[in-house]
Amino acid sequence: MIDLDGRTALVTGAGRSVGAGIAGTLAARGAAVAVNDVDADRAEDVARSLRESGAEARAAVFDVRDGAAVADGIAVVERGLGPVDVLVNNAGVPPGMGLARFREMPPEAWASFVDLNLYGVLHCTKAVIDGMCDRGWGRVVTISSGAAQVGLGLGVSIYAAGKGGATSFMRHLAIEVAGKGVTANTLALGLMDNQRDTESVKALAATVPVGRLGTPEDVGAIVAFLASDEASWITGQTIGVNGGSTTS
Repeated sequence: MIDLDGRTALVTGAGRSVGAGIAGTLAARGAAVAVNDVDADRAEDVARSLRESGAEARAAVFDVRDGAAVADGIAVVERGLGPVDVLVNNAGVPPGMGLARFREMPPEAWASFVDLNLYGVLHCTKAVIDGMCDRGWGRVVTISSGAAQVGLGLGVSIYAAGKGGATSFMRHLAIEVAGKGVTANTLALGLMDNQRDTESVKALAATVPVGRLGTPEDVGAIVAFLASDEASWITGQTIGVNGGSTTS
């Protein structure tokens, strides 16, 4: 069994859905977990639930789009839980996100997607990467999307651009820090079960080769592996977590 005892993990956007699932899985494997969210109530609810299950956890409320707030927030995390060994860049859905094709989007609407999905990853990684390298151990996992790999006509082009930029960054980061005991990998998620109504879930699940949508626990399991000592020879990879929807 993967053992993360003694490690400190920071999961961004962990106040709900996939992020909460990742935080729960890492905590169950023994990590102390900082639950980041821009919404204080969501962050504290998840952190409290982890503590009630016996884990060490605390809320970390800051906006990953704000570099100064990230630096300050992570400093507080490290004073309370210890240096961040595992960073999971999960935050990625801007408030009020909807579907819109590129030709329909005004330029002022682009920033919310790029700031969160690219700059958010850069800010958080910048705040922890030197410490990881100095200590000779670290794990950075960025949660991306299949939309960053495959063209879609759904109206997610700018969201995909942000995700694609972060995916590319992670490949380069991995090479830069490979000799320091630090790995950097990306997960490209497929269709996830976001509590849609039953008929919609059935229709979407029918398009996935394994016959179901993904769950937060599916994502948490592979994050826990990538965060472990066992995954020390895996870096610079973009791994599809999608039930076989894309293969390469």
